[in-house]
Amino acid sequence: ASGDKNNPELRAYGSPAGCVAALRPAKFRFPLLWRPNPTMLYFSKKILFVGFGFVARCTLPILLKHVNVRPEDITILEFDPDEDVLRRWIEKGVNVVRAKIEPHNLGELLGSHVSAGDIVIDLAWNIDCGEILQWCHDHGVLYLNTSVELWDPYANSKGAHPTQMTLYWRHMNLRRIMASWSTPGPTAVLEHGANPGLISHFTKHALLDIAKTCLDEKKFAGEQAERISQHAADQAFNHLAHELGVKVIHCSERDTQISDRPKEVDEFVNTWSVEGFREEGTTTAEMGWGTHEKELPAFAYEHTDGPKSQICLARMGINTQVVSWVPDYTIVGMVVRHGEAFSITEKLSVQDASGMTIYRPTVHYAYCPSDAAIASLWELRGKNYRLQSKLRIMTDEISDGADVLGALVMGHPLNSWWCGTNLSIQESRRLVPHQNATTVQVAISVVAATMWMIENPDQGVKLPDDLPHEYVLGIAKPYLGQFISTPKDWTPLKYYSNAFCGFNRPAIDPADPWQFKNFLLTDGD
Repeated sequence: ASGDKNNPELRAYGSPAGCVAALRPAKFRFPLLWRPNPTMLYFSKKILFVGFGFVARCTLPILLKHVNVRPEDITILEFDPDEDVLRRWIEKGVNVVRAKIEPHNLGELLGSHVSAGDIVIDLAWNIDCGEILQWCHDHGVLYLNTSVELWDPYANSKGAHPTQMTLYWRHMNLRRIMASWSTPGPTAVLEHGANPGLISHFTKHALLDIAKTCLDEKKFAGEQAERISQHAADQAFNHLAHELGVKVIHCSERDTQISDRPKEVDEFVNTWSVEGFREEGTTTAEMGWGTHEKELPAFAYEHTDGPKSQICLARMGINTQVVSWVPDYTIVGMVVRHGEAFSITEKLSVQDASGMTIYRPTVHYAYCPSDAAIASLWELRGKNYRLQSKLRIMTDEISDGADVLGALVMGHPLNSWWCGTNLSIQESRRLVPHQNATTVQVAISVVAATMWMIENPDQGVKLPDDLPHEYVLGIAKPYLGQFISTPKDWTPLKYYSNAFCGFNRPAIDPADPWQFKNFLLTDGD
């Protein structure tokens, strides 16, 4: 173990633990890799990128700063390759294959490029998560994605029950698949981008900061203060959130990036995937449903299986608007369907001895995208939700702005606490040229999760909340611009005003600011 760190044998087995790893069954044998510092790993196996859109283009250069892997051991699988973008990678020795993964060729394509111990980083769209996850499990391949998707999310959407259009429904299907496995198998991290992904780690960081501040300010006393201190020390985040009195958690985001190239007519402009935004935004609004809520909103449907921790609305996420907050102003965001509403709600739930849920918070996205994206959405509505003929992701033409993304944790004695990132376009370009703040936030989260997988290769399927937040944020923070964790005396009713007071009857609950109805701005599509 004292030899050259570049020696392949040392890279695989350069520690006593590595020798133990060598004794694993060959099907699931993964190299334990020499680590010279906390943010660099050596990896002697292969990595396959499925899809090479804007997030993947940002992920690869960051990955190579943190994972020492031979370029010839990296393959990019892309059905519509951009030769100008790929030229620099081809010159470095990266393999590029023009192909599209489809139901009939998934196994053949994957088997041509990866085997046991290798990694698949899936940053494409509309690949069935259940099928690719099963293949990777069966073949000992590590797997990561940023969203749980289907082959065709629109195939059976017409007339389908709203609950069948949800991410909750997809997760229940994944659990049925996993229930048939005899062993956890290779690590697979699902839904680990910025959000879902980083937002779960921001939430944990916020809960610990809230606990410390409340204890320092003596907001709690006696046995309750002792319980809070112990839950924080144990990182028992569900019990900690319960004791603190957390009622609502928003993934609150405001993207202020603007371009010197105006949006054209019949053009959808965004700072990340247009197709992905359209798909998740035009289906049901979806949210974790808190035990403190007194009544269901209009058009709400509950689930009949699984943990029953969520509800969905028979209305589009982009047309379900709520009030929220980011530093330092109130925003109007959209309840776009996102995985954090599922994972954070379930992981923070508390059950009693009989298994009955006695606590869970309401959790959902509150997304205010870039001005160009907002204009694109208004045009999309006018086109009866038929996608524009021209699509554009803003990169080099961005002239100013930032992506402000964080967890707004509400209902405790401090009222609100926001924890997250304020990443400017100037800083994101310094970190990764020709990228924007949004893609950098997603990419560093993918890289951090990939590194955790390399070091923990046989943990089975994991969601962001299952990963240690200190590990992920330790790698991510240098790429997040301003990392902010701050209290705010804000509630959805604190600055509420009614221009026609006395002539209408707003659907609010003045006695309980944390009811969903107080955040919701409209009653129908």
